[in-house]
Order: sequence, then structure tokens, then C-alpha cells
Amino acid sequence: MQENRISIKISDADKATAQAAITTLKNTLAPYLIALSNDDRQTLPKMGDSNLPFVQKAVDYSVTNPQFVPAYIDVPELKVDVDAVGDLLDFFRPLEQVYSNLNDTIMLSGSEAYVAALAYYNSVKLATKMKVPGAEAIYNDLSQRFVKPSAKPATATPTPKTA
Repeated sequence: MQENRISIKISDADKATAQAAITTLKNTLAPYLIALSNDDRQTLPKMGDSNLPFVQKAVDYSVTNPQFVPAYIDVPELKVDVDAVGDLLDFFRPLEQVYSNLNDTIMLSGSEAYVAALAYYNSVKLATKMKVPGAEAIYNDLSQRFVKPSAKPATATPTPKTA
């Protein structure tokens, strides 16, 4: 028997409150957020937690020692970018924790549901083998989940004509 590790029923009021909060968050942050292409995500240099102190020191040094700032760097814009990272991280970190917990909760709930559905399927399968009335139609419907796609028939490759 499977251990029931989770059993949640979210009230309609809580669902509405959470959806409203998500909508407010999306609408509030929308003007500040962008979407990158997959190529951008792979090719852009990344500033993670380990690089943040380096970047902050470089900004500080660029202000106190401007003689070393290359002409193509706009220091005030650099500061805007660094400040944006800090501001966005203030939202991202708690949301990342919520996302992780949502993902884990969905995984556990889904796992328990899938295991129970498999147990039901196996019971119906056995009932079908035992010719229990009504089982075969259920089995035929549920068994579609386990039908493997057939291999595509090999198409004949035309033979090139020789002159």
C-alpha cells in the first residue's frame, strides 16, 4: 500500500487570492522584464552570485578611478544595470523558493495520483482477463496510454539513374 504523503484541497477563495496576486505581480513587473531567445541564454556571459561582488567592486572602482574606464563604458548605465540586478533578485529569490515548492508539490501529488491510477488500471486489466462484465471497455480505453507508436514503414529510396 502506498503511503499518502500529500492531500491538499485549495479553497476557491485561496485560488482566487493567489491568482490575483500573480496577475498583480505580472502586470507590475511586465514593463521591466524581457524574454531572451534560447541562443541569448546560451551565449550571454552570466553574472551569478559568485560574480556579483566582482561586478560591484568594478562599479565602485570605476567611480573612484575614472581614468581607467574605457570610453565605450557608460558608468551611470553600468550602475543602473547593477541596481536592476539587485532589485530583481529581491523578487526572484522568494519566487524561486515558491516555484521550487510548487514544483515539488505538483510532483508528489502527481506521483501519488499516477501510482493510484496504475493500480486501478492493473485491477481493470485483471478483471478483463477474468471476463468481468464492463471491465473490457475501461481496459481498452485506459490501455491506449501504453500503446507504443508503430515504427514508420521504411520508404524505398529511389535508385539514381546512370547515363
